[in-house]
Amino acid sequence: MLFLLFALALAPQAHDLPMKVIAQGPLSDIATARQVVVRDAEAWQKLWQAHGVTKLPPKVDFDQRMVVGVFLGTRPSSGYQVGIDRAYLDGADLVVDYVVHQPGPGTMTAPVMTAPYILVILPSHTGPVRFVDTTAAHARRR
Repeated sequence: MLFLLFALALAPQAHDLPMKVIAQGPLSDIATARQVVVRDAEAWQKLWQAHGVTKLPPKVDFDQRMVVGVFLGTRPSSGYQVGIDRAYLDGADLVVDYVVHQPGPGTMTAPVMTAPYILVILPSHTGPVRFVDTTAAHARRR
């Protein structure tokens, strides 16, 4: 038993990386659900234009940072949201946990098309990025 506790104490633990939300909302021109990883200014400019925002994109120091995001695609009503819970390293992978919130049964919503999204800045990572939808896990915790 003591050996097991000692082994667990020495096992590598996932540590959350610092992140900053730079854009989030219910409307994007990106109508197809997708996850994105942006590691340079040119790709950032293209994504921002596809997203449909007329103002300049937020500045990102791509020498030290990168942008990840989740676009839910077109949804049939208001009440949908997406959030990024955490980002952490798992071996060589950067893991991004996200959760989708949708209106519950009987919830009053506006009958308008929406396309929720979130974009966050993270420290640069040159390895693989894996997105994990944790919506079901969140539902079980309630």
